[in-house]
Amino acid sequence: MPDPPESPLPPSPSSGFIDLHSHTNESDGSLSPAELVALAGRIGLAAIAVTDHDTFEGYEQAVPFARTIGLDLVRGIELNTLLNLQGKEHRYLHLLTYFPSGEPSEDFKNWVDRERDDRRNRNRRLAEALQRQGVDITLEEVETRGKSLAGRVHFARILVQKGYAVNAEDAFRRYLGESAPSYVHRESQTTEQAIRIVRSGGGVPVIAHPVRLTLSRNVERKVLARLRQAGLLGLEVYHSEHSPSLQAYYRQLADELDLLPTGGSDFHGAAKPNIDLGTGLNGNLRVPLEFLDRMRGLQRPL
Repeated sequence: MPDPPESPLPPSPSSGFIDLHSHTNESDGSLSPAELVALAGRIGLAAIAVTDHDTFEGYEQAVPFARTIGLDLVRGIELNTLLNLQGKEHRYLHLLTYFPSGEPSEDFKNWVDRERDDRRNRNRRLAEALQRQGVDITLEEVETRGKSLAGRVHFARILVQKGYAVNAEDAFRRYLGESAPSYVHRESQTTEQAIRIVRSGGGVPVIAHPVRLTLSRNVERKVLARLRQAGLLGLEVYHSEHSPSLQAYYRQLADELDLLPTGGSDFHGAAKPNIDLGTGLNGNLRVPLEFLDRMRGLQRPL
């Protein structure tokens, strides 16, 4: 393990602000946990949450480095769920889950392990589907890129490197996206089921980047109200893909539905070079420390 980072530079104007959505190279980010913590310290953030996909490994590696520089580090995770709509229509919904004041239950940790096994099985089937199309790729080389948790972004990087795609967007369009011929469906819990699992495990479930659901406002409100009844506690109001008008809309919606407003950049490092930790896309977000304080007051089992 590398040495803890040196003390950060004097706090910048971002002091008093936080980022509750960031990724390390233990899932699909490019920075190591130590590098992510050092960056947060340099820019003067009061707190960050490590929210890697389906793993706590990045958070756990980041703990000693955060302790060294006095950074408030929040345990988080981003989970894939299936949001059922009318009829057979559905959306994949990402559920941010936080444990800001305590540890997840052992049952929840075991469930996350099973989810990770399911993701690896999906990756194996995806590699086989690509091979049937004549693509020279193996599960082993994808997992070498993805450390503790490989995913489609790591497939995309290999496809670009080997010349099968021009860039990541092209790789998803031709090979990895839901409309691509080699797309492999991932079995997921319904959003309601996942919310109940999170709450029983002691976590705070929050809908990530709701704009990606591409729902009409009327349907969106009904869906959020339904999920609130199932135990949902928060809504990601501030996100790099949310314009100022969307941020205002989601803040009002969170207030009306009694959902905790949260926010984060969805920082991935070089994987999303236009998004900066703490400030998002072109400086479009500032998440107040108050949100984390309110979350810690909410953390309770279902």
